[in-house]
Formats: sequence, structure tokens, C-alpha cells
Amino acid sequence: MVKKLTFSVDDRTVDTLRNIANRLGKSQSLVVREAVAEYSARAGRLTEAERLRMLAAVDEITQQPPTRPQIRVSRELRATRHARRHGGRRHPVE
Repeated sequence: MVKKLTFSVDDRTVDTLRNIANRLGKSQSLVVREAVAEYSARAGRLTEAERLRMLAAVDEITQQPPTRPQIRVSRELRATRHARRHGGRRHPVE
């Protein structure tokens, strides 16, 4: 189903839309629909600034000293793997 909408854009955007539609041999409406679909696909991705901020946070965390001995972490991971392979926990969590 196609809905009719009214919205405002500047002159430069109108010119760009018309030029793209003419060049591709498509209607302006189709160009807008395709542009919105493409934008939607990219909108969920991280921006470069967000990606760098998250990487910096990971770097900061990995530089901090561990809060538990490695042997305890290894035991917990081994118990978790075993529980997942054998139907979950059989006893309460400590």
C-alpha cells in the first residue's frame, strides 16, 4: 500500500532528487523510498565516533587488574560450559 505524505525540503534537496530520478529513470517517489530503505539499513550501525569510544572503553577495561584469580574464572567457565551441555544447573548459584 502506498501512502501519500507531505513534507518540506530545501531547494538543493529538490534539485538533487530530481537529478537522481532523471538520471536513473525512476520516479522521485521511488528514489525517496529507496533512499529511506538504504538509510534505515545503515541507521543501526555505529558511527565512527561511537566505534572509537567503545574501543577506548574496551582498552581501558583490559588495562585494569583482574578482580578474581584466573583459577576461579577458569572453574566458573568450565562449570558454565558443563551446565550448558548437560541441561542447565542442578544446584543453586552461590
